Amino acid sequence: MMYEMNVKRAFLNGLMKEEAYVEQPLRFERSIYPPYVFNLNKALYGLKQAPRAWYENLSSSLTENGFIKGKVDTTLFCKDYGSQFLIV
Repeated sequence: MMYEMNVKRAFLNGLMKEEAYVEQPLRFERSIYPPYVFNLNKALYGLKQAPRAWYENLSSSLTENGFIKGKVDTTLFCKDYGSQFLIV
């Protein structure tokens, strides 16, 4: 099975566990809601929570598929296939 990872889109599709609000961007304000801010459902690129949301999603997917998280470096995942060893 082959997986393709699009890192540019990964940050845009990270689900948020915390609440985050943003103001309306300049020149994109909705005139019917001028003072409103918006609650984000997904992470935005450049948002401080985006890398964390992306890593949590990746980490849970890898561990569900039998990978073991490194003890020293928690961003290292390993899976043993008998005579072969996969490191992510």
